Amino acid sequence: MFLLADSAMVGHLGAVPLAGLGLASAVLQTIIGLMVFLAYSTTPAVARWLGVGDRRRAVSVGVDGLWLALGLGVVLAAAGWFATPALVGAFGAEAEVTRAAADYLGLSMFGVPAMLLVFAATGLLRGLQDTRTPLWVAGLGFMVNILLNLWFIYGLGLGLVGSALGTVLAQWGMVAVYLVVVVRHARRERAPMRPHRAGLLRGATSGGWLFLRTASLRAAMLLAVFVATSLGSPELAAFQIAMTLFATLAFALDALAIAAQALVGRGLGAGDERQVRQVLRRCLEWGIGGGTLLGLALVAVSGVLGGVFTGAAEVTALLPPTLIVLGLSVPLGGLVFVLDGVLIGAGDARYLALTGLVNLATFVPLAGLVLLWAPDGAAGLAWLMAAFAFGFLGARAVTLSLRARGTRWVHLGA
Repeated sequence: MFLLADSAMVGHLGAVPLAGLGLASAVLQTIIGLMVFLAYSTTPAVARWLGVGDRRRAVSVGVDGLWLALGLGVVLAAAGWFATPALVGAFGAEAEVTRAAADYLGLSMFGVPAMLLVFAATGLLRGLQDTRTPLWVAGLGFMVNILLNLWFIYGLGLGLVGSALGTVLAQWGMVAVYLVVVVRHARRERAPMRPHRAGLLRGATSGGWLFLRTASLRAAMLLAVFVATSLGSPELAAFQIAMTLFATLAFALDALAIAAQALVGRGLGAGDERQVRQVLRRCLEWGIGGGTLLGLALVAVSGVLGGVFTGAAEVTALLPPTLIVLGLSVPLGGLVFVLDGVLIGAGDARYLALTGLVNLATFVPLAGLVLLWAPDGAAGLAWLMAAFAFGFLGARAVTLSLRARGTRWVHLGA
């Protein structure tokens, strides 16, 4: 919803700011997305110790994740700020779009440590089976972000830079709330707040495979943005809207994957394989069913949805075929996200990392075909979405399904 709000408010500034947001978001989401292991490795680790019955150890593991997130966040923010011109320039967009992207991305780097801390704190609470607190924090952060962005973008006339500033401030506000909650948990369980070297190393090691898994996902998305950039600025702006909607639907369905992470981790820690299988089956039912409903809803509004995000006619005219393709792929996404969450919850990160390379290798030639032979305009954009939504996600569905049908990912105990 942060991305939807930013896209809608920036989109009404014109095609160039929206295209700049598209480039900057692709880079920023790649940096942030690669670090999602801070949540995805913390959740099952905390949940396993909770299943074993050791709440103090569960909280301690989560606290180590916070320290790891802080260290990585500071390093990435500093490096990213210096590298911003080169990062946005690598896409080869028009000079005006590149300048807008650089302004947005440079300021957004100050929010990177905050987002990583949010990841780690969320992972800790999810592992403790608490999903209500992250919901409240995210919801309040979203509302504050909208108010700040409206004030900075339109009230103070800061434009695209105002969007970045409002989001950074909202992110650090979320961190402040999470730290209060985590400290209370630590005091209640008498868990230490200082970092443990062994815990940091375990987190970095287990997160390494998830980092590689996420790198393959982000590489596919960056490749798709690169191809969209070659089609032209209106196409890039339209693709930014489409991929923002994809991210929104993915996160909505990913709620099931995150529930699977926490419940599978706790079930395996408690040695209850039957419960784990029940979680797998139920989450698949909800994922595919929910994906079908969300996909049909997107197809139904595909002709008018573009106007919510931008008033640029050259952008809205490109969107309907692409959104229809995206809507038809949502049930497949529901299957993929659930199976991914189950295997993450089981700690099967090595398999996810290695097959991620296979999935990427499947998508690369499809993106190349679009780059070489896709027509201009709406048809080319729709072909690009089809290559991503069915080619890349289809490959993920095959590799994940093959693994989930077996038993090699089931390891009981702490």
